[in-house]
Amino acid sequence: MLRNSLIAVGLVAATSAWLSLDTYAQRHGFFINRSPSLPNWAYYFERGKAVKRGEVAFFAPPSNALVHAHFGAEPPVFGKIVYGLPGDIVSHRGADVIVSWAAGADNEAPSEQLVAKLKPLSSTGEALEPGPTGVIPNGCYYMGSPHPDGFDSRYAAIGFVCTKQIVGVSKWSLL
Repeated sequence: MLRNSLIAVGLVAATSAWLSLDTYAQRHGFFINRSPSLPNWAYYFERGKAVKRGEVAFFAPPSNALVHAHFGAEPPVFGKIVYGLPGDIVSHRGADVIVSWAAGADNEAPSEQLVAKLKPLSSTGEALEPGPTGVIPNGCYYMGSPHPDGFDSRYAAIGFVCTKQIVGVSKWSLL
């Protein structure tokens, strides 16, 4: 009788532990960065976390010919820095891409930031169309990288990244 009770308690404990780990795994992930566009090589992220300026977020890229040519028919998740939030303004001044924003609720002063430089051609010679300009729509973000060859919101093939594309937001990274 004692043996059966211990087995039952063990099974309940193991099931509870498994369910807890499964729930945790559904909300968190690990991203290995294989691109020079981000400074760190690995990131631990959380799904459903609010997106904030300056954080690294991970998203499913859009499905188009340029993305498929460089990353395959099922491209991996992209990781980029959140430079622009809904309501911010993206503009192009020559090859410069600028994100401007008004004073925010978090005592954020109005500002503008040079976030990227446009290139006319990809590293393999394809024409690159400049990305969207104007007010970033609700639920969307400007995602970028300081890398000169970054493939991000500066180009139309990526454009603004919207909430439905977001996989998660970095909690911490490894160097």
